Amino acid sequence: MAIRAVLWDIDDTLFDYARADRAGMRAHLTAEGLAGGYASVEQALGRWKELTVLHWRRFEAGGVDFLEQRRERVRDFLEEPGMTREAADGWFERYVAHYEAAWELFPDAVPALDVLAGDYRHGVLSNSSILNQDHKLRALGVRDRFEAVLCAAELGVAKPAAEAFHAACTALGLAPGEVAYVGDQPDIDARGATEAGLLGIWLDRAGGGGRPELHRITGLGQLPGVLRGDTRFGAPGTIG
Repeated sequence: MAIRAVLWDIDDTLFDYARADRAGMRAHLTAEGLAGGYASVEQALGRWKELTVLHWRRFEAGGVDFLEQRRERVRDFLEEPGMTREAADGWFERYVAHYEAAWELFPDAVPALDVLAGDYRHGVLSNSSILNQDHKLRALGVRDRFEAVLCAAELGVAKPAAEAFHAACTALGLAPGEVAYVGDQPDIDARGATEAGLLGIWLDRAGGGGRPELHRITGLGQLPGVLRGDTRFGAPGTIG
C-alpha cells in the first residue's frame, strides 16, 4: 500500500525542543533568582525532565488533568507542596515566556516539508495539548503545512497506544498502511506507529544507532528516500 501522508511528532523532531528548553530554563532560573539553587542548568533540567515524565504518566493514567500535572511539576521542582494554583500557573507562564523566546525549527525541517509537499499530505500527532502545539506551530510559521493536528490531552490517549495513531489516521481519512509517522523516540514513536500498522520512522538525530528492527534516519533529508522506497516488505530498514 503506497504512503499518502506523513504524520509528524513536533518536539525534538521538527522543533529543537532540547535547545530551547535549556536556554529557557537558564534565563528563567536567573530571572527568578534560583540560579544558585542548582549546581548547573543541566542539573535543573534533569530534575525538570524527571518530574515531567513522572507527572505525565499520572496524566496518562487519568490520575490528574493536564493543567494540574503541570502545577504539580512546578510544586515539586520548587519543593513547595502548598503552592497555590495561581502561583504555580504564574511561575510556569514566566518560564514559558523565556522558553518561547528560544524557539527554533531544526534547519532541515522546512526543506523536508518543502520537498514532500507536492506528494504527501501532512498532519501532527503529539503527546501534548492542542493549546501548546497549535500555538507553537503558528509561532514557528508552519501551522499551515498540516491539515490535522491531534494531541494526547484532547484525545484522552497518548502514543505509543495504537488508538492515538489510529485517531490521527482517521482525521486524515486514510488507512494506517497509507500513513508514515516520523518521531525522535524509537519506542513511543517508531515502534508504536509500526505496531499500529503505520510506517514508523525513527529520527535518530544523535546517530546512536541500534534498534535494527526500526526504520531509522539521522536527518530529515533522508526521509523522501524512505517514503518513496517503502522497504517494509523485506529490504533493509535502517538508513544512515
